[in-house]
Amino acid sequence: MMTMFRNSMDALLADQNATFFFPPRASTFAEETDVFFMYIFWISAFFFVLIVAGMIYFVVKFRERPGYQGDSRPLHNNALEITWTVIPTLIVIWIFARGVYGFIDMETPPADTIDINVTARKWDWSFQYPNGAIADTLHVPINQNIRLLMRSEDVIHAFYVPAFRAKKDVVPGRVTALWFRPILEGEYDLFCAEYCGDQHSEMIKRRGVVVHDQAGYEAWLAEAAKPPEHPVAHGYWLFSRLGCKSCHSLEPGKKIVGPSLAGTFGQTLRTADGQSVVFDENYVRESILEPQKKAREGFQNASQMPSFQGKLNNQELDAITAFLKALTENPALGDAVKDGDFSVDEQKALGYYTESEQESGGEPAGEDAAAAAQSPDPGRPAGEGVGTTQAESDS
Repeated sequence: MMTMFRNSMDALLADQNATFFFPPRASTFAEETDVFFMYIFWISAFFFVLIVAGMIYFVVKFRERPGYQGDSRPLHNNALEITWTVIPTLIVIWIFARGVYGFIDMETPPADTIDINVTARKWDWSFQYPNGAIADTLHVPINQNIRLLMRSEDVIHAFYVPAFRAKKDVVPGRVTALWFRPILEGEYDLFCAEYCGDQHSEMIKRRGVVVHDQAGYEAWLAEAAKPPEHPVAHGYWLFSRLGCKSCHSLEPGKKIVGPSLAGTFGQTLRTADGQSVVFDENYVRESILEPQKKAREGFQNASQMPSFQGKLNNQELDAITAFLKALTENPALGDAVKDGDFSVDEQKALGYYTESEQESGGEPAGEDAAAAAQSPDPGRPAGEGVGTTQAESDS
């Protein structure tokens, strides 16, 4: 409660279009939703006060008193009973009609939408844009109709952005669509509003939705599709965007879902069926394409990692391998990416920034989502795949 109050007051003092109950109104759905909510709130408050006041009045007026003799005859008032039946019924009918009107609007996208493919998985989101760019944050332009085509790779999830007043279940085996029109630039939180497993809270993405102006969106979109040229930086760029970091830590000994990948390359490991394997180039490739074939010992009960067969080409597989190998060969790389951000300065200092990028003045794609019009940093995740198990650790 205190957190809600503090957030509400912060928004109000910042002169945003927020209310005590709600975050800023960032889509065209917000005003209608908020107004309708307040109608229902005040109707409920009115009848609550009326009923409680009536209860107190009758308790006092008709309390048992010494010498009182009860009357077995029932009391009846047709006018009163018709009134308290008809009025609430009419109110409920009005609420239903207005609710249906708003629901139909939310379920009927216009023809001129920007379509973005969304994949939900335990425990991450992946967004694929019209130009093929992939990110684990949703980037949209202001005042444009957006349609999300959503799929789940495992269980039921629910896409929910409170600032948009938009929510929709994401169901395995089918495509669900959600549309909205953003009207306020900024960064907003993204939630999974359906309990999807023991790491459900990992799907909360603070500032997971970014609304740009049109120029900023186009600039971000162009940069987001361009990977860094250096294999190691490219490997981390992919590691972030494929959702690997949602399940695999880059800190020694830290377990999320799968095992940590820090310093693993070159080690001899045991698989769940008791075999000894060397974590080398072949093992990395095999584990990405056939994740369950040589699952790591102790992680056989973890959520299964999906196969990336057909999703990654040889160059991308080599880049991921180069990154995992560099984690062992260069401990400073692990420190650089520990915070989830691999800045240009860090890449240059470690030698993972190519000459052509320096000459062109370009920065590796994938920079922080908030720096929309500037080159995205490979440290910002952007998941197309999910790294959900021990097997992606081998990725």
